[in-house]
Formats: sequence, C-alpha cells, structure tokens
Amino acid sequence: MGIAFDKALGVHPDALRVRAQRTEVLASNIANADTPGYQARDIDFASALGAAGGDGADELMYRVPFHPSRDGNTVELSVEQAEFAQNVSDFQTSLTFLNMKMRGLAKAIAGQ
Repeated sequence: MGIAFDKALGVHPDALRVRAQRTEVLASNIANADTPGYQARDIDFASALGAAGGDGADELMYRVPFHPSRDGNTVELSVEQAEFAQNVSDFQTSLTFLNMKMRGLAKAIAGQ
C-alpha cells in the first residue's frame, strides 16, 4: 500500500504554485508603476486554485483602479503593495501547513 502524496498533502502544493505565480504578477505591477499605459493585472486565486493543475496565468484579470491616472497606467502602488504583502503572508501559511504535513508523513514512515 503506497502513500498518495497528492491526497496526503491536500491543496497546499497547488496553493503554493498559484501564490508564486501571483507574486510574479504583483511584482510586475509594482515594477511598472510609472510606465505610461501599463495595465495592472492580478490572478483570481480561487479560480486558479479551483482549476488545480492548470496554469494560474490563464486566470489573469485586469485590476480596476480606484483613481485612474491620466497616462492610462492602472497601477496604484499602495494597493499593489498591500496585495503583495497579503500574498506573501498567505504563501507562508500554506508553506507552514505543508511542512507540518511532511513532518507527519515522515514520522508515520519512520514508525513513530
């Protein structure tokens, strides 16, 4: 009888993958905060996670700004920084759960 790691680890490996992709998208938004015409993007985390195994980039959506700029750039630095910080926190939470699961599996394999 083998261990089904995909069932044992739950949703956390997919959550980490989507969070990592979202980090790249948010970092790109922040890097282009002063680029005229740049359209801020984001990943719909729930949809991307729901399509587990799919590419989160398929779930990219445009962010609607609270205060549009005259140059057509939709990046609002404070919004992007807050989203980035929340995403980092959520990534760390999933990583912690995944580490706990792995430790539990290691103990079970070792017979402890």
